[in-house]
Amino acid sequence: MASTSFKVSSFDQVKIHVTQFKASSSAKKPVVFLHALAMSAAMWEDFAEHLNLDAPMYAIDLRGHGESDRATGPFTTAQFASDVFAVLDHLNIDRVNLVGCSMGGTVSMAFVGKYPERVQSLSLIDTTACYGADAKESWEKRGQQGFTQGLASLLAFQAERWFSTSFAEQNPSVVKFYQDIFVKNEASCYLETCRMLGAADERSQLVNYKGPCSIVVGDEDYATPVAMAEEIASILPQAKLTVLKAVRHYSPIQAPHEVGACIVSAMG
Repeated sequence: MASTSFKVSSFDQVKIHVTQFKASSSAKKPVVFLHALAMSAAMWEDFAEHLNLDAPMYAIDLRGHGESDRATGPFTTAQFASDVFAVLDHLNIDRVNLVGCSMGGTVSMAFVGKYPERVQSLSLIDTTACYGADAKESWEKRGQQGFTQGLASLLAFQAERWFSTSFAEQNPSVVKFYQDIFVKNEASCYLETCRMLGAADERSQLVNYKGPCSIVVGDEDYATPVAMAEEIASILPQAKLTVLKAVRHYSPIQAPHEVGACIVSAMG
């Protein structure tokens, strides 16, 4: 899909990189995609082409990721949400259809908790509002491995979580594409983002959002398992939960048709 890109200065002058996948004169509210940990806007390029919506579509490189500034930590989900706010204001978007996968979903929940009036619809994919009681310790361990041993040391672990065994075997070039994005990250930013996710808990503010919501999770997703999606659904009773069969953590890549249908359903 043809795309253009530009940068936006956030509240602290950190430059946030934005990719526009599609321009549209449609009256429909724009779609903004937020990527997973150690990914970038490139995660959404094929998916946006598949979705083929008659609406403007954008993807943001969250701070410390992709072509955005490699800002120093510590990071917080509120900080990332403020970056999204800065992008929407730059684009004069009053309300947005917000789509987040994994970390991007957690940031999306931080955003709607803080700015619910700016969201037309919400799609939360393979994500969680809180990783649980042991999250700080487990995320610190993962972040430290990437920092001290190099991000390449995590590739096998990550690929196994991202994709089902059958999908990975049938699509080695796809697996390599996402692994290549992963290892391009700066280890210090990865560590700080892991710490952010370990500390994240969006549950108390998530109740501020009253609009339409689709929640999607793969039944083989053990990074953010079905129980975590169910917890989000219990907080957002207006949400519709869809569990995809034989899919792991990156369901937009494994099951774009099904995930796309859920996003469109939330948009109404």
